[in-house]
Amino acid sequence: MTPEQCRAARILAGISQADLAGIAVVPATLITDYETGVGMPEPRDLEEIQSALEWVGVEFTNGDGPGVRLGRPR
Repeated sequence: MTPEQCRAARILAGISQADLAGIAVVPATLITDYETGVGMPEPRDLEEIQSALEWVGVEFTNGDGPGVRLGRPR
């Protein structure tokens, strides 16, 4: 998951950075830093963030390039 996919997925799902951080159980600053390109989460944290986004219904795509779409929440 790229930082751009993370931000797009979060916005598509209609949740804030704080909401995503709460669902993924990571610090909100980690989400902010990742989306703005300031930092790179540890692999485990990145997996938690992606899993949280998938839990709220986001599907990650990689057809012609990385993308996201909204499916059904788990």
